[in-house]
Amino acid sequence: MSQPTVTEPAEHATVVRKPALSPSRASDFKQCPLLYRFRAVDKLPETPTKAQVRGTLVHAVLERLFALPAADRLPDRAKELLDPTWAELSAERPEWTELFAADDPGDESRWLESAGKLVETYFGLEDPGQLEPAACELHVETELGSGVRLRGYVDRLDVAPTGDMRVVDYKTGAAPREIGEAKAMFQMKFYAVVLWRLRGVVPRQLKLLYLTDGQSLTYAPDEAELRRFERTLEAIWQAILRAGKTGDFRPSPSKLCNWCDHQARCPEFGGTPPEYPGWPEPDPGEESPFDRSD
Repeated sequence: MSQPTVTEPAEHATVVRKPALSPSRASDFKQCPLLYRFRAVDKLPETPTKAQVRGTLVHAVLERLFALPAADRLPDRAKELLDPTWAELSAERPEWTELFAADDPGDESRWLESAGKLVETYFGLEDPGQLEPAACELHVETELGSGVRLRGYVDRLDVAPTGDMRVVDYKTGAAPREIGEAKAMFQMKFYAVVLWRLRGVVPRQLKLLYLTDGQSLTYAPDEAELRRFERTLEAIWQAILRAGKTGDFRPSPSKLCNWCDHQARCPEFGGTPPEYPGWPEPDPGEESPFDRSD
């Protein structure tokens, strides 16, 4: 007689996620392999800026806005969500409150007002009361035929009755526009590849909403382009794996170095990286809240 199968209780099970590539980590490696190493392998801490935290807050407010009935998705209602959303976020990450000047009680208030202006700008780009997203802050993950696992978070996915998909991303960061748009479009094509492989349909439109200046950018990918981009992602991942075996993640200096937290550890600035800890397991592809709200 065969022995019964014993299943480990879910609360004691250990889930090991395969190493994966996210749009932010792929972009890091393209920008500077050493930056990728510092973030994905060494997992060195970085001090967030008030702009990054504000982006996280605005994304959270817009996500909560779409959880309301369509008739309630109004500018005043969205602004009412700012304070309670910030209270929850700062309770989870109390270190974020240390970004504000202790000797200036108006610093945090002015910062919240600036977040409110971004939310207000959003309403000049869309009428959320006329939209019913299929999902907000959607986690997407797939494995390509080559074995490369892709993982990321989509700000918003709209699906029409015809099945056409629109991928929407909110941009609140202050990166130089020519660099920021190239990085943003790389991110959007990444999501398009994942959704295409998951659902078998090429997204009809990729839409970027820039909340700082009230501009939008739309793009319509096609299948041939996504196949080429898929090969690009596979090449990036193979390059990462080669570097991972040896620890040879070389710096690639550019004007983006001015915004890097790791100059003191970078050979280009006279620094020395920490000893290479080896290729991480199980998951060097995870993104931070700031990656998802740039």
